[in-house]
Amino acid sequence: MIAGIDLQYEGAMARIVIDLPPLNVLTNDALTALNGSFVTAAAHKDVRLIRLEACGKFFSAGVDVGDHVGDKVQTMMHRLLELFETLDRIEQPTIGLVHGTALGGGCELIAALDLCYAAEGARFGQPEINLGLFAPPASVLLPRLIGERRALEMLLTGAPISATVAADWGLINAAYPADELVAKVDAVCEQLLKMSGVALRQAKRAVQLSRDESIAEAHRTVYEQYLNELMKSEDAHEGLASFLEKRPPNWQHR
Repeated sequence: MIAGIDLQYEGAMARIVIDLPPLNVLTNDALTALNGSFVTAAAHKDVRLIRLEACGKFFSAGVDVGDHVGDKVQTMMHRLLELFETLDRIEQPTIGLVHGTALGGGCELIAALDLCYAAEGARFGQPEINLGLFAPPASVLLPRLIGERRALEMLLTGAPISATVAADWGLINAAYPADELVAKVDAVCEQLLKMSGVALRQAKRAVQLSRDESIAEAHRTVYEQYLNELMKSEDAHEGLASFLEKRPPNWQHR
């Protein structure tokens, strides 16, 4: 793990912090460390939620332009692919907190998380087109989140959008005053950590499984997952029993 990518555990939550001043630029080494942090956190048997945030005024100005040059671009693209494949495979919910600007790879990181909340002064953008490039992860993720026309507007113009617009479009969940953001995200994390870890993973998996199927296929896929996976867990039966017995559930997270 390189300095500047910090993985901490707070109970059942893993917190990953990017601290690469001044702009939290993601070098090839930083991408490897970030990927390793997500892999390690996801493999921890007690982790039920993974939170990503960054220090400073920039969430991240994106990947290092210097790592696009010559043979380095091959390494950079490979490490980017590894990171975004990891983010897609993680079973636990992932949540992001953005105080400042998220551009390029920083914006793509946000798009790959399950939930994201930002300060009202934050901005999001994909400026790669200004360098004669395009943004591979964003080209996949943004149309799914905000629709093709809005995604193309971001990708083709390179113009950043405000946190308020990002929330309206669905790139993030909500924008809050900067001095309220941490408390708001803490409250969401606290709420999620009260839930069954099994139910959280299964709910996320249901959305992922049905992503590329027709409505009819998706209904059947999720129906079978519900019966064959969720209903074989201890927590599903505990949740039902506790409701019927009018008592708080005692989750085992299995």
